[in-house]
Amino acid sequence: MHTFSVRTTERDQIIDITPQVAGLVRQAGMQSGLAVVYVPHTTAGVAINENADPDVKRDILMRLDEVFPWTHPKYRHVEGNSAAHLKAVLTGSSHTIIVENGRLQLGRWQGIYFCEFDGPRDRKFYVKLIEG
Repeated sequence: MHTFSVRTTERDQIIDITPQVAGLVRQAGMQSGLAVVYVPHTTAGVAINENADPDVKRDILMRLDEVFPWTHPKYRHVEGNSAAHLKAVLTGSSHTIIVENGRLQLGRWQGIYFCEFDGPRDRKFYVKLIEG
């Protein structure tokens, strides 16, 4: 298992981590298998989505804020970050990507994203390579 650090600078932020995951696959010399990306935080997640147009990230964050506003009169969580927990539940904490011929089998426009919903913070994510 490999650990990567991420320093987020905003409360809501989407960071492209595709280069780190692809670099690990290359460094390991893996030709065929799986790359499992896992985020061990309750207010952050991981997503796979378009990485060509930066407006996609902005649109995702905008809509998540509309669905899960930072303040709501019925939130009961004492820490005051219920919206971050809800967004993390929606995005999920892991993704598995197929590796074939030494490359992540992402679609043409896809990237792997670390999704911060309660920053700024020092975060981490794990990648487990499974050959086969």
